Amino acid sequence: MHADFSRLTFRPGKHYSAVLTQQGRVQLDADANEQAAIERYQLRTLAADLIGRRGGPAAAAGFAIGYVPGNHEVDDLTIGGGRYYVDGILCEADRPGPGIAVPDDGGQGDGSDAREAPAGWTYWDQPDAYRDQERDGDRLPGEFPFLVYLKVWERSVTAVEDPEIREVALGAAMPDTAARAKLVWQVLALPASELSVPDGGASRVREAFDAWAEAHERPGGLLAARARRPERASEDPCLAHPEAGYRGPENQLYRVEVHHGGSAEGCATFTWSRENGSVVLPIASIEGVWVDLTTLGDDDKLSLSVGDWVEVADSAYVSRGEAANLLQVEETDLPGRRVRLSAEPVPEVGRLAERHPFLRRWDHRAPRGRDALPLAGGALQLQEGAWLDLEDGVQVYFRPGGGYTRGDYWLIPARTATGSVEWPQNAAGEALLREPAGVRVHHAPLAWVKGPTTVVDLRQTFAPLTAPTPQ
Repeated sequence: MHADFSRLTFRPGKHYSAVLTQQGRVQLDADANEQAAIERYQLRTLAADLIGRRGGPAAAAGFAIGYVPGNHEVDDLTIGGGRYYVDGILCEADRPGPGIAVPDDGGQGDGSDAREAPAGWTYWDQPDAYRDQERDGDRLPGEFPFLVYLKVWERSVTAVEDPEIREVALGAAMPDTAARAKLVWQVLALPASELSVPDGGASRVREAFDAWAEAHERPGGLLAARARRPERASEDPCLAHPEAGYRGPENQLYRVEVHHGGSAEGCATFTWSRENGSVVLPIASIEGVWVDLTTLGDDDKLSLSVGDWVEVADSAYVSRGEAANLLQVEETDLPGRRVRLSAEPVPEVGRLAERHPFLRRWDHRAPRGRDALPLAGGALQLQEGAWLDLEDGVQVYFRPGGGYTRGDYWLIPARTATGSVEWPQNAAGEALLREPAGVRVHHAPLAWVKGPTTVVDLRQTFAPLTAPTPQ
């Protein structure tokens, strides 16, 4: 979640059932967010225990798939409206109605905008998938059979992407008050060759898909973090050193995020931010290498400077999960509220206002010194098996042999009061490896398309627990 948090404290293993506020105490965002996380965890665990890994209510099960041959156009799918649960997470496929407008003269109108909205979606217009018919990789497989599945995860949304979140009564100079967690679902297709099952019944296809999903949901990389310790610290616990520990002037929530996925020997890269990646600036327009912004930030710490690495993004870019190269700020025009970047952003991103484009600032710098990490596409090349310096004594360690997915991230709270970072340790004070804090992705099979007229429904349904009382 990219948002301005102090830290995220929810840990399922602690088995806390509620956050209890105390009178006269300071209220923290971490406490309120932990309460919300506890409730969400309990509700989804209960739903998964009762329903199973996936299922929909028998009378209103959503995501029924129909195949629509393209003939002279591209093939399509229909996505039926209704509800479906994946690992206890509620997914809704109903399409919102258009509403009824009232004419300015107060008349009743002709009712032309009151047409009933479709009950569901199609493959090409589903709300958060942003499929492009011009991209071969977005088109449905050209050979039968193929599997249609549901991909589900959560991401954060701020007032930059949804202006209605902001309370305008607070004034334009005030920052937004809170972010939102958005559930994203996408209906995607998988060729039969990816499942190692050329054909078969529903149960066999489900088993093959479960094996595929488990491999794609399992975290592949582990990371540890610490504040830099002086040499021979293990020999003399009383040893003090001016460069030991966290030396930053302020409390921070560092975010380490995989930018390009893969292996360390391949093309895996990562970025980091001392503000949890929350420094985002809305884009007004893009002309070549110049980017016009609606604001250059609330203050010097949350603005852009020459040398900053930025990511051009919008709702489609974030939802598709594809990484473009980072660009560097080469010039800032404060009166014009615009910046000049080191290269023109990719044409598909940041040009459409309805997708709420923005710049996200990352805080790593160009490599300097003998031990500096090299850059690849503007991000840092991921190196395993050694402690890597971020800044002000904060270090991270990637376990050798990991596989990394675009968007994997770890959060590292750094505190000036202790001169250290909050990270689990063993009895000897050594940092422990941890899985990514996210992104947690969930999958569910929907249909096995065997031919233009043969679609095997792979969904599962459940009946209500209650029944009429016998008379």
